Amino acid sequence: MTVGLDTTVFVRLLIGKPEDQFARAEAYLDELYFRGDQVIVSDLVVAETYFALQYHYQISKADALAFIARAFESGDIKPTGLAVEILRTPALATAKPGFVDRLIHAEYLTQADEVATFEKASSKLKSVHVL
Repeated sequence: MTVGLDTTVFVRLLIGKPEDQFARAEAYLDELYFRGDQVIVSDLVVAETYFALQYHYQISKADALAFIARAFESGDIKPTGLAVEILRTPALATAKPGFVDRLIHAEYLTQADEVATFEKASSKLKSVHVL
């Protein structure tokens, strides 16, 4: 069986708080791993988690990106999209365009030939048309 984690669970696993919810999430993952099930996280959950860590927990962009990247290092939780590839961008916390814009760009190019935007910083990326 494959189980997709929503943002509430993914954030608890990264932060460890609230402790009771973290414990339940961790126990559930242990049960899934024991059964040999696969655990996945979508790019939408990754993007939402990135903002939730900053907004609700006052975690810096760099630390939020590092927390998310570490979650995928073991291979126990698998990304469904392109987030892991984008997380490898050097100096991503200060890069222009930023993480979520790069995520949107990468997803579109899996299905489209060009991305239209008003964001001048996105002109650094391939197949972008700045209006």
